[in-house]
Amino acid sequence: MSNLRIFAGLFCSGALSLLLSSCTAVPGVQPAPGQGSVPLNHIIFLAQENRSFDHYFGAMRQYWAQNGYPDQSFDGLPQFNPTSGSAPLNGPVPTIPGCDPASPAPASCVIDSNTSVSSFHLVTQCIENPSPSWNEDHVDWDFNDPTGQQPAALNGFVWTAAQDARNLVPPFHDTDGVRAMGYYNADDLNYYYFMASNFATSDRWFSPVMSRTHPNREFLVAATSQGYVYPIGTNNHDTALLTATTIFQQLQSAGITWKIYVNPQGSSCSGPPYDPACLLKLSYLQNFQWGQTVPTQYPNNIAPISEYFTDLQNGTLPQVAQIEPASDAGLDEHPSDTDSQPSNIQLGANYVASLINGLMASSSWKDSAFILTFDEFGGLYDHVPPQPAVSPDGIKPVDLMPGDICTSSDGPTCDFVYTGYRVPLIVVSPYSKQNYVSHSVADMTAILKLIETRFNLSGLTKRDAAQIDMSEFFDFSNPPWVTPPTPPTQTTAGACYVNSLP
Repeated sequence: MSNLRIFAGLFCSGALSLLLSSCTAVPGVQPAPGQGSVPLNHIIFLAQENRSFDHYFGAMRQYWAQNGYPDQSFDGLPQFNPTSGSAPLNGPVPTIPGCDPASPAPASCVIDSNTSVSSFHLVTQCIENPSPSWNEDHVDWDFNDPTGQQPAALNGFVWTAAQDARNLVPPFHDTDGVRAMGYYNADDLNYYYFMASNFATSDRWFSPVMSRTHPNREFLVAATSQGYVYPIGTNNHDTALLTATTIFQQLQSAGITWKIYVNPQGSSCSGPPYDPACLLKLSYLQNFQWGQTVPTQYPNNIAPISEYFTDLQNGTLPQVAQIEPASDAGLDEHPSDTDSQPSNIQLGANYVASLINGLMASSSWKDSAFILTFDEFGGLYDHVPPQPAVSPDGIKPVDLMPGDICTSSDGPTCDFVYTGYRVPLIVVSPYSKQNYVSHSVADMTAILKLIETRFNLSGLTKRDAAQIDMSEFFDFSNPPWVTPPTPPTQTTAGACYVNSLP
């Protein structure tokens, strides 16, 4: 036996842990501060689709009061805050302008100051999709000031949801955009509310970009979209694959094991066995030039989700793993793109529960962290505006189209110097602080910063380099959840319809 292995137990809490793929925290030994001191040997992250913080977690303090959790500061929907105790305190139900009834569909929605839409509880677990694309995000900031010359008014959510519904062929049912103000609570998302309350969460966690899924997911793995605000191939200015270095490329160079798990259910990929080139099409890594090399050079690093459970069972989980959303299986929690195929959030949450519960029941639990978040807010109301952020590489938007917001005027939100809107976060680990709420402003590239800190890697761009390293979510000296809690089974009995509200 080598001296390195003999002394592994002595140094798992320090920088030498970087050299030991099987290194685990030693009870009673406190990790040294600084880089490489994080005693996590497996970091798994998953971003589901298109849900805002208020929309999913706005009723959290009501859940705490009803279930005996200690109250603390948590900036959800103000109507659920207590009247005394930690700020923010109870406030009026958020209300924003709606569409003028005198201008119904198919005409454009006309903002009417005398018609308002208030925050309300959704009964249906399936809603028609609002849009989080570039223009809609900026109108959500302020209908009258989308380029951000003034502080955000957050008054455009109903208008953008209405316009999207009216412009579709055939149009959605909710042509007045009311769905944008809907929220869910612990009766709907009982698994998520339990996990966020027992483990760690944040009320200042944002998507990286004021735009749709694709650029946010590019930031998630590379801390930049290299100026793209639209999916690759939208116009002549975004046809090239990204050349930015991804976290997986960096891990490969450093000898850190990694894997991307995808769910082939409902996709064109047939198997098993599965063709890695087909599985790549289910991962946003395909948007990067380096990603195109994975099926031939690293075919074992992109795998079906069944292999995640096999790795848990066999103790072969890689040091870093991304789980892509099960979009083709209808389990990504994305609002319904078409009325003929409603997307049910409870089925998606139940799927996520199977992934987290599988980890908690495995031998890998003892030194793992599972980070669940959402790629962006989906056009759904949130009462906290995007926050100032660092431009990753100085590249301004390159693929705006004629007539887009910011093509004829400029303003603070016209560059990659603001985050997107708030999204839910749950950090699940034996080291996760119990019932912890972070109030540190961060975006999803903080996941990259955590990985970089743990494995002593350099930052990918200025954006991830500026993030918190997420250490505040953990207690590495006295892990609270050596024995994980027993979460409830996610309910899947909620109503699912898209032709009416609530």
